[in-house]
Amino acid sequence: MKSFKTILYTVDNQIAEIRLNRPDIHNAFNDVMIAELTECFLEIEKLEDIRLVVLRGNGKSFCAGADLNYMKGIAKFGYRENYEDGKKLAKLFESVYNCSRPTLAVVHGACFGGANGLIAACDIVIAEENTKFAFSEVKLGISPATIGPFVLIRTGEFKGKELMMTGRRFTGNEAEKAGLVNRTVSENELEEIVAGYIKEFNSAAPGAVKATKEMIMKVMNEGGPGITDYTADLIANLRASEEGQEGMAAFLEKRKPGWTR
Repeated sequence: MKSFKTILYTVDNQIAEIRLNRPDIHNAFNDVMIAELTECFLEIEKLEDIRLVVLRGNGKSFCAGADLNYMKGIAKFGYRENYEDGKKLAKLFESVYNCSRPTLAVVHGACFGGANGLIAACDIVIAEENTKFAFSEVKLGISPATIGPFVLIRTGEFKGKELMMTGRRFTGNEAEKAGLVNRTVSENELEEIVAGYIKEFNSAAPGAVKATKEMIMKVMNEGGPGITDYTADLIANLRASEEGQEGMAAFLEKRKPGWTR
């Protein structure tokens, strides 16, 4: 398995874990981390047996946004360089959002700036209740532009306006109310809750979970009258699939299906 400079990537029992690994600077990201995270998520797409991707941060924080040296560098960029840099960041968020496997972000400490794009692109976000959040870009004279599409899917227009236009700090409880995170828990509960989600995914049929994620994205992003033909075709194929047959047989025979771990 490939090693990276800024992240730790492991696969164990069909669970892929990605840890931001620059703890001395609160996992602030730079161009290397952006490239490595993108590569890692694209690599996961090539693996057939991954059930869940867990994204975390080492040390005291999940991610404090962009690191100082990275910001010093981009401050000298012209338009074309900034455009290309923005495209690389957007590609990262797209690779997370479009990941065919379920994604679970575990957030603690601080989640500032672009880090909110990472979590917003994940399917499920669990945050320690005292985590500090901020869309701090406007305080620097810029905009949370590349993360905006993903954040707004979660928060909606008007809460997104408040948080992104003021740049103010807020904690996990408000992040949950805003929809930015799915659930906030105490520090003592965090690992137990994460383990609970892993257990749930280990008891669900991997192919069915993947198909369900694809269905949700298609319905939400495309919709339209023809969507009923798509959903009818999907359920017909899944019922006839190996997983579908095994799942229904296990239910009728009152036993656990073969994919349960």
